[in-house]
Amino acid sequence: MTNPLAGMLKARQKEAARPALYARGMRVCGEYLAARDDRAAPPDVRLTRAVGVLAAALGAPSADPFDALLQVGERALEAGGEDGPALALGIAETATELRQRSIGAWRLRGLALDRLGRDAEALECYGRRLALQQGGDTAEAVARRIGTLRRRRECLEEAAALFPGSGPALRGLTARNTGTAAEEFAAEVRARVAEHGMGDPAVRRLLDLYGTYRRLVERSALSDPLLGGSAPIGVGGLRALVAGRTVCLVSNAAEVAGSTLGAEIDGYDLVVRCDAFRLSAEGTGRRTGLHAVSLRGDTPWEGRPWSQPAGIRLVFGDPAGAWRRATRERLVAGAQDQVGDASLRRPLSDPALLGEGAASRSDAGAGTAFTVLRLLDFLDVSPRLDLIGFDKPGRLRPAEAEWVMDRATHVDAGKMRIALR
Repeated sequence: MTNPLAGMLKARQKEAARPALYARGMRVCGEYLAARDDRAAPPDVRLTRAVGVLAAALGAPSADPFDALLQVGERALEAGGEDGPALALGIAETATELRQRSIGAWRLRGLALDRLGRDAEALECYGRRLALQQGGDTAEAVARRIGTLRRRRECLEEAAALFPGSGPALRGLTARNTGTAAEEFAAEVRARVAEHGMGDPAVRRLLDLYGTYRRLVERSALSDPLLGGSAPIGVGGLRALVAGRTVCLVSNAAEVAGSTLGAEIDGYDLVVRCDAFRLSAEGTGRRTGLHAVSLRGDTPWEGRPWSQPAGIRLVFGDPAGAWRRATRERLVAGAQDQVGDASLRRPLSDPALLGEGAASRSDAGAGTAFTVLRLLDFLDVSPRLDLIGFDKPGRLRPAEAEWVMDRATHVDAGKMRIALR
């Protein structure tokens, strides 16, 4: 038989703890505001305003400040940076102690942990949120996110099984912060490539897993409707597409457009073009199997849409946030069948690909043609890899041209062709 006095005592204890919990929440907000610089960006202004609303609600005897507390957490996530998610987590922890059956509180806690890269804890919180209510758009979004986090863990687990000697190190990454795990995963991939070579089937599978993992870290596992209906393609998919096919990389030079090489160019299995280009059937040919572009400037998402039809569109750029936004805002629905995923956005500096140092010194400083050429050369699965229209000075940067000529197997000046295979 239930003791009503015990229930009343428990309720009074919880009520007595409420002021202390709200005071803790306000202290976390105060510490955040005191530590940050004077920021005037709209998300920071909204966060400061939300903290003020919470303070006012706490001072009104008849008000329930719980919703205002959750709003501070949501605004902290919007503010981003390194400290925004940490503030959101502090608020969410307070909220879940105040109301253990609050759907919004458990969702906020899961989102904050997710942003901080604490996948295992985020999964637990997302699970608590779904247990409280099934159905609805928010629940479906949470369920999709759970699927993404689980797939990331499965990538690490399968990678560990491929090389038993390094298995414990890879398995241990499932409990690490996502940022640290991604860096150490890349280091393991690089070590296995150096040890066994690209021809090893286990290495190829490891690269596929790493590409999937990177895509899942930087973007949802599901196809993004903002990608214009295009399917993502990673390192493994690109390697499979290029394998055994003849490839030519075509310059945008006027000499090519004014030539009669069009039919010969279209005769290659895969025709690669870069940045902004124009087609003429007689000179440049009509086909574009792969189009590569590089993001430049502080706001690369403001450029012209990529409307030229292409089988695959590769977008090179860093940082990840600018790359995601530009990819989503500049793609045109139906203009491409596949889009390179996050594993292909910086091939020159990525440790799992060429790994030539920081992106600021390699990818960002290289021309688009040279970047895609190096990627295709690194994959090393095409029996013929030719450059057309790059034989004149100025088409490539001096260091790039030197790299090409050091590896050229044949130069045909009459057809403006440099063969690397």
